[in-house]
Formats: sequence, C-alpha cells, structure tokens
Amino acid sequence: MAKGLGAVVVDIPRCKGCSLCVAACPTKTLALSRNINQKGFNYAEMAEDTCTGCGICSTMCPDAVLTVYRAKKPKAE
Repeated sequence: MAKGLGAVVVDIPRCKGCSLCVAACPTKTLALSRNINQKGFNYAEMAEDTCTGCGICSTMCPDAVLTVYRAKKPKAE
C-alpha cells in the first residue's frame, strides 16, 4: 500500500484503550497495542502507514488523546 499523508500521535499515558478511534478509522490505520500504559490499558497506536489525516479518530476520542497531522500533497509537475 502507498504511504499515507497523515500521522496520528497518541498521548499514551492518557489513553484508556476504549478503541472508539480504532473502530472509527476508515483506513484501519489504528489498532490497540499489545503493550500497556502506566494505568494498565492497551493504548491506541498506528499499526499501518495508511493514515490520510482525516481526523475522524481524533473526533471520536472521548479523552482528546489523539493529535492528527496531515502533510500536503506534492504538486504534480
């Protein structure tokens, strides 16, 4: 698959692993980690490099622990 133009940064210590972001992601970029944070929760992480930067995951997160970045598309010559 082609690399996505977006990236998701998770505030790992604050993530409670509710997986609402995982379910909402249209490109299936996010997944719950096998690792746990300091509170004992499996936290969300980017499992694939297919993020488009749409921000749906961030909107769905009840604790606002996701920050979404989007790169500009390179102009075609």
